[in-house]
Amino acid sequence: MDLFSNLSLGLETAFQWQNVLFCLIGVALGTAVGVLPGIGPTATIAMLLPITFNFDDPTTALIMLAGIYYGAQYGGSTTAILINLPGESSSAVTAIDGHEMARRGRAGVALATAALGSFAAGTVATVVLAVAAPPLAQVALSFGAAEYFALVVLGLVVSIALARGSVLKALAMIMLGILFGAVGQDTYTGQPRFAFGIPELFSGISFVALAVGVFGIAEILRNLRDPQSRGGTISGVSSLWPSRSDFRRMGGPVGRGTVIGSLLGILPGGGHILASFASYAAEKRISKNPGEFGHGAIEGVAGPESANNAAAQTSFIPLLTLGIPSNPVMALMIGAFIIQGITPGPTVIDEQPALVWGLIVSMFIGNALLVALNLPLIGIWVRMLKTPYWILFPTIVILASIGTYAVGLNAYHVLMIAVFGLLGFVLIQCGCEPAPLLLGFVLGPLLEDNFRRAMLISQGDPSTFLTRPLSASLLAVAAAALLVSVLPAMRKKRDLVFVEDD
Repeated sequence: MDLFSNLSLGLETAFQWQNVLFCLIGVALGTAVGVLPGIGPTATIAMLLPITFNFDDPTTALIMLAGIYYGAQYGGSTTAILINLPGESSSAVTAIDGHEMARRGRAGVALATAALGSFAAGTVATVVLAVAAPPLAQVALSFGAAEYFALVVLGLVVSIALARGSVLKALAMIMLGILFGAVGQDTYTGQPRFAFGIPELFSGISFVALAVGVFGIAEILRNLRDPQSRGGTISGVSSLWPSRSDFRRMGGPVGRGTVIGSLLGILPGGGHILASFASYAAEKRISKNPGEFGHGAIEGVAGPESANNAAAQTSFIPLLTLGIPSNPVMALMIGAFIIQGITPGPTVIDEQPALVWGLIVSMFIGNALLVALNLPLIGIWVRMLKTPYWILFPTIVILASIGTYAVGLNAYHVLMIAVFGLLGFVLIQCGCEPAPLLLGFVLGPLLEDNFRRAMLISQGDPSTFLTRPLSASLLAVAAAALLVSVLPAMRKKRDLVFVEDD
C-alpha cells in the first residue's frame, strides 16, 4: 500500500465517531493532567491502562492513550508560564522565559505562543511520522550503548547554556542531579545506594517531588521572601494574542524546534525532555540578543514548546516500527498493545494497518482539537494572575501535594517536596540555576546504564567510546561545546546576563 492509500485507510478509521470522541477525551484529559502539577501522563495512562481491556476496538483505546500523552505536552506549559510550576518535565524550560513574560503582563501572548507552536510542530511531526518512520527508525538502530552514552554527555554539556552565571555552578548542578538520580537500588546488583537506610529511598527519588520542589515550592519561598519579585505576576495583561512582531520572532524557533524535536523524539531516554532543552540552548546560541533569554524572550517559549510536542509525536516511530519504547509512556503503550492481544514490532504495520494508520491520522485530529480547546481557555488561565497571592500559593501547595501523592500513593513524597523546596530556595539564593539539576537527574540513570553496558560489551575497554565513529563525534562536539562555554568572552557575557537578572 502506498502512502495515500494508507492515509485514506487512516482517515476512514480515525473519523469513526467513537474514535473522534475518545480522541477528544484523551486530549482533554492530557491537558488537565499537564496543567495539574505532579500528575503527568505516565501516572494517568498507568491508571487507565486496565480500563482499555474493556474496549471492543484496540484502535480506540490507543487513540485515547496517545491523546493523553501529547495533550499533556500542551497542558504542561500552562502552569509553567503562569506560576513557574512545570506541569510536565518537558515544560521546565518553558518556565524560564514563559513565566518572565507572565510577570511582565504578557501571559496571554506566552500561552498563545505555546499553543500555536505546539500545534504547528505536532502537525509537522505527525507528517514526519507518516512519511519517514522506517528510515528514521534505522537511524535509531545505529545507536549502541556507547553512542547513547555520548549523546547523553552531549545533552548534559549543552544544558550548561541554560544556566546564567558561573559555568562551575552549572556543572555542579548537573553533578548534583546525577547524584540524586543514582539514589535507589542498583540496576545490576539490586543493592540500595545512597539510601542511608531509609526504605522509602530504595526505589529512588521521585522525579515529581524533585521537580515540584525545586521549581514550584522554591519559587513560592522566593516570592514570600521578596514580595517585589511577584509584582509582575498580578499585573494587568496587555494582550491575549501575539503581535506581528511576535509572529515574526516565533517563526524561526518553531521551525528549528520542530526539526530538533522530530529527530530527538525517536531516541530512547526522554527525547521530549532533551529536545526542549536542546531547542532552548540552540535559540540562545544563535540569538542576536542572548541577554533577553531568561528575561521574557518569546523565542524561549516558542522553540522548546515546539520541540517537546514534535518529539512527543515522533516517539511513536520506534514503538510502531520496532516495538521499542522510547520513554515510560511508550512502555505503557506497549502494555496497551499486549492487553489487546497485539505484539508490537515490525509486523504490526502489515498485520494491523487500520490500527497504525488510524492512530497516526488521529494525531492530526488531536492537535486540531487541542488548539480548539486551549486557545479559548487562555483568558480563563490569565485570570489566575489576578488571584491574591495569599490565596494562590496555598492552593498551589495543596494541588502539588495532592498530585505528588497521587503518583505513588506515598506520603513520603510529599515530605520530599518540602525538602527539595528548601534546597531549591537555597540554590537560588546562592545564584544556581535548577534547570541543569533537573536534566542531570533525568539523564543521569541513562548515562550510567549505557556506560556500564558499553563497558560490559567491550570487556572493560574504555577506548570503545573513541573507536566508534558516531560516539567519538558526539563526544568531540560535547568537548567543543564545553570549551566554548569557558572561553573568556563567553564567560563575560554569561556573568553580565547573570548580574542583569539579579
